[in-house]
Amino acid sequence: MTEPPETDTTQLLRAWAGGDEQSLNQLVPRVHRELRRLAARLLQNERDGCSLQATDMVQEVYLRLMDASQLDWQHRAHFFAVAATMMRRILLDRARRHAAVKRGANRALVDLDRVADLSLQRSHELIALDDALQALARVDPRKARVVELRFFAGLEVDETAEVLAVSKETVARDWRLSKAWLMNEVRRR
Repeated sequence: MTEPPETDTTQLLRAWAGGDEQSLNQLVPRVHRELRRLAARLLQNERDGCSLQATDMVQEVYLRLMDASQLDWQHRAHFFAVAATMMRRILLDRARRHAAVKRGANRALVDLDRVADLSLQRSHELIALDDALQALARVDPRKARVVELRFFAGLEVDETAEVLAVSKETVARDWRLSKAWLMNEVRRR
């Protein structure tokens, strides 16, 4: 099965944002597989006994997207960036609930260079990363967005550049600086 052209997906996103409910019915099959892959990637290291499955997360994203249907969708990558941010928030909400049970746990360092090895088993790691990311967003919102798009959404440098309307060089530089800044911030906390 071949992937649908990005332009068709973008047109459907814009039609849906414009109120065309029928376009949503055409859009869902085009984006579902990628959303499920993204959810599975984020959940692969979730703590043992986690009841959240990729399908559940995608359904939660669909529900949240219903509230965001009026967004001005720029393109397909923009849609997946928003969806990844929603997934991140879903995981953070769960991590915060889990951590609330285990108050007082020390926060651990998260190595951003080893995305595949990121362990979400310890909720406090994800919370520590989110706290540091929020602090970065207060200092430099674009750099924080680069981290969200690269780390959580899994976008490549060129896709991230397209979403943010900056050069690939800017994204690469922001990514390097952001990783260093976040590591220092997590250590400091």
